[in-house]
Amino acid sequence: MTGTTGPNGGARPNGGAGQNGGAGPNGSVEPDGGARTGAGTGTGAGGGTGGGWDLLPTASAVRTRAVVRELLRPQRALAVAGFGTLVVATAVGLLTQPLLGHIVDVVTEHRSPAALTWPVLALAGVALVQGVTTALGMSLVSRLGETALARLRELFVARALSLPLERLERAGSGDLNARVTRDVSRVADAVRGALPELARSALSIVLTLGALALLDWRFLLAALVAVPVQAHTARWYVHNAVPLYARERIATGAQQQQLLDTIGGARTVRAYRLQDGHARRVAERSRTAVELTMRGVRLVLRFYSRLHIAEYLGLAAVLVTGFLLVRSGSASVGTATAAALYFHSLFGPVNTALVLLDDAQSATAGLARLVGVVDEPAAASDPEGRTAAARGPHAVTVTGVTHAYVPGRPVLHGVGLDVRPGERVALVGTTGAGKTTLAKLVAGLHRPQAGRVDVGGAEPDAAGGLVGLVTQEVHVFAGPLADDLRLARPEAADGELREALATVGALDWAEALPEGFDTVVGDGGHRLTPDQAQQLALARLLLADPPVVVLDEATAEAGSSGARLLDEAAERALRGRTALVVAHRLSQAATADRVVLMDGGRVVEEGTHDELLAAGGRYAALWRAWTDHRAPAGKPATADTPAGKPATADTPAGKPATADTPAGEPATADTPA
Repeated sequence: MTGTTGPNGGARPNGGAGQNGGAGPNGSVEPDGGARTGAGTGTGAGGGTGGGWDLLPTASAVRTRAVVRELLRPQRALAVAGFGTLVVATAVGLLTQPLLGHIVDVVTEHRSPAALTWPVLALAGVALVQGVTTALGMSLVSRLGETALARLRELFVARALSLPLERLERAGSGDLNARVTRDVSRVADAVRGALPELARSALSIVLTLGALALLDWRFLLAALVAVPVQAHTARWYVHNAVPLYARERIATGAQQQQLLDTIGGARTVRAYRLQDGHARRVAERSRTAVELTMRGVRLVLRFYSRLHIAEYLGLAAVLVTGFLLVRSGSASVGTATAAALYFHSLFGPVNTALVLLDDAQSATAGLARLVGVVDEPAAASDPEGRTAAARGPHAVTVTGVTHAYVPGRPVLHGVGLDVRPGERVALVGTTGAGKTTLAKLVAGLHRPQAGRVDVGGAEPDAAGGLVGLVTQEVHVFAGPLADDLRLARPEAADGELREALATVGALDWAEALPEGFDTVVGDGGHRLTPDQAQQLALARLLLADPPVVVLDEATAEAGSSGARLLDEAAERALRGRTALVVAHRLSQAATADRVVLMDGGRVVEEGTHDELLAAGGRYAALWRAWTDHRAPAGKPATADTPAGKPATADTPAGKPATADTPAGEPATADTPA
């Protein structure tokens, strides 16, 4: 997935260490330990290949043009003003060639030097008027393009944020990352540079050909000699460039996805000795991207060479026509000169227009990929006008839920669970048991493929913001700390921010920041420690005040010194709420109202901590293994082992554990045996 953030700021980039650290065969990490192959070149809707990933769609040419028309429709007045001004500027500029031709006639006919005065003054006036109107017209056309681009960005971002999480996970974060960076950049560059220049060049070509016809229709025919070569060149280029650039985009997306998987899952890659395989896949995808780029360079060079041939053919035809007309007395030397200058002046706009096909095709390919995301169905949201449910603790009911990330490989099998209002339920089990998947379904990040999840009598994604989610990886947004907190409640007063921070034990360090609540945190600002980031997420949770909370190993990243503080902060944040806690430490399960043990996507044991210990089943075995690892050497483990010891459910004696425990290490509550 792509850093999708829950109501309380929990975020997890695809390919990073997952909540349970399950690693696939290529080192990427999947929820609950599910394996996923590396990004290759499987097939996405609308074009492209890329093994293992269901890429986001690319819009058709017809749909892309329709979206462009929709974006431009509200700006019709601006479009008319901009293009109308450019028409005036181009028409005025076309007076230059006849004036120069008149000067040639004055010289060849040996007239008085005084006859040159008005043509020279007229040239100066033409230059002035053309310069002013061109600047104004280009400014208006640029504003038109920027306005449409801004609207497209808004639509793209809004839809990208509302895409179903499972859709993003199937596509891989590299695909969306390539679109939001490279494709947006290409389209923006085209709007700022190519669009105004292309508009001016097209007008110059049309009006210049009209001016040639006014001089003599035979000059126009001579100039048109170049058109078949130029048209064939343009058609040949478009035919080859469109699929090439589309393949380049997909190859770049696959390359970025592989880099994200390799870098984000670096610990897993090292733990499973997968460095060589990942390096080979990165090299293969990079080589594919480079090869496609070089093919594009060679294509452009051949494109230029064909354009030069067309230019010289046309110019030769105009010069020969001028020679014949002057010799027959049908035209003066000045007229022939003006015709040659007109055709020569076409070199710039024609070449610009055709060369900009390179940028236009590149931008069009990027635009189609952006429109493909805009057209992608959004996740279900609250029905318009739906009445918000009452506040206060709500029940959570899971009935016959089955879910799979990959068709035919279900992660959950007919799971049923009832959480009473105000009850705190801990989910425990080994990696791959389905704990996090169930938590995501309750939080509304996924919709079950079968069965139903009810929160307060409604499905989670339509529950009116009643479910808050905090995961083990928290995104700290760049900006003042106060703004980061107010993401949960924009209208919150400073006193409410302080109260929330104080409740989770974060007020002291927040006030000690260089500029207090105005200190810029996140990327480019003051870096918060993992413990501080988790406290920030819990403070957001308090400000959002959801009646139902899902904690997905929210305190798992804390070191042994911070684990107790974060557990206490979470305890205070959950008071008075219905809570589903994916427990990283079994001490969290021991303090819950009820414990649910999952295995293989099913609920296998359920009861209070004491009841499950007395039953002597799987939970009791996990508890014994966990307390044995926590007990000091030479001292029997007890249920009261202090939490200040290395307190993780996956810490073998004498060795700190990670989510990437390699095969052969002792199995723990979060490591498959």
